[in-house]
Amino acid sequence: MIALLDKIFRDQSGRIVLWQWPSIPLICWGLLKVAALVSGGHLQSAFSSASTAFLFVWAYLELAQGVNYFRRALGAIVLLAIGISFFR
Repeated sequence: MIALLDKIFRDQSGRIVLWQWPSIPLICWGLLKVAALVSGGHLQSAFSSASTAFLFVWAYLELAQGVNYFRRALGAIVLLAIGISFFR
């Protein structure tokens, strides 16, 4: 059981990793999301779409290159949520 928890939460160096400094795609997502909230009309729609694209990139990178299984699962969950949101 401990070995499974280690694989889920520890990186290659043995450190527990739940949170990391935001990467460029995640920073861009946040900035564009704020821009979408303060703008209106077509500009709001453009900012919102661009922010979703950056979130998709971040989630894909986490899924493909995450440092542990927790980070990869987080990427998969966000990708799934983005996919579901397109069909609502």
